[in-house]
Amino acid sequence: MQELHLTQEWDKVFPKRDKVDHKKVTFTNHFGITLAADQYTPKNYEGKLPALAVAGPFGAVKEQSSGLYAQTMAERGYLTIAFDPSFTGESGGDVRDVFSLDINTEDYQAAVDYLSNLDNVDPEKIGIIGICGWGGISLNAAAIDPRIKATAAVTMYDMPRIGAKGYFDQGNADDRYASKKQIAEQRTKEYGKKNLAKAGGCYDYPAPDDQPDFVKQYSAYYKTKRGYHKRSVNSNEGWVLQSQPAWMNTKILVHPEDLKNAVLIVHGEKAHSRYMGEDTFKKLKGDNKELVIVPGATHTDLYDGGDHNYIPFDKIDSFFKKNLG
Repeated sequence: MQELHLTQEWDKVFPKRDKVDHKKVTFTNHFGITLAADQYTPKNYEGKLPALAVAGPFGAVKEQSSGLYAQTMAERGYLTIAFDPSFTGESGGDVRDVFSLDINTEDYQAAVDYLSNLDNVDPEKIGIIGICGWGGISLNAAAIDPRIKATAAVTMYDMPRIGAKGYFDQGNADDRYASKKQIAEQRTKEYGKKNLAKAGGCYDYPAPDDQPDFVKQYSAYYKTKRGYHKRSVNSNEGWVLQSQPAWMNTKILVHPEDLKNAVLIVHGEKAHSRYMGEDTFKKLKGDNKELVIVPGATHTDLYDGGDHNYIPFDKIDSFFKKNLG
């Protein structure tokens, strides 16, 4: 297991709550990458607990939205972990700030491995939560791993769809080819170099007036006290350019019929990403799937609740209580 240097002081963008115990933990995925996580446990409990693994948004770290979800759900009686994906945050991986659908899907499965072997967790009562791009990845993991009894995909992105077609499906094959050509040339240029060029994170706040509203929302979260974190990909220099084409030739949920366990998809009414969640929901099979639209909420309102506590924690809690038993 790779030795990680974990920050022990509380450096989250949300306050610490006194109803749960918190500690740093590590576990290793089957690619040999050691992942760092924050574990939250209710202070007063009896018997074995249901457990949740939480990740996202895409380009965020566990000190941001995923940690908020994990701590809040722990207050409601779950043992939870919020983990940094491979190559990001405090987790391992020699190359930094890159992604892979295969490896990131495995990150969830490794989290389930870890939770399943805790003495105070019921291995038959494990669920996952994915936020933003990790919403799509969470569904991918759930379709592969029947140990995941219930999955909540919140304000989800279908990252391969964005990679292949752009926002709102406005891109085409020529656009993809142009991007691939540019990145291929970048790879040749960077051969043998240690420091790889990055795509750039979010705009400094406030974002330029000519940008779409959702871009301005990202800036307002990642680049202000509300959500900025020094280890967050999106808060800083962004993803490595070379990794960008990875989404263009892959898909999530190749076999949606394999996802037999419960799913909750949650989106904001005003979220630019809403179409991805609704279209994904149409692919799911069975009567244990739910779609919830939060009135008035934007995409990033479901990162931290926004100005009106938009995150429907009561609904998420009731979903997991129903389906984890």
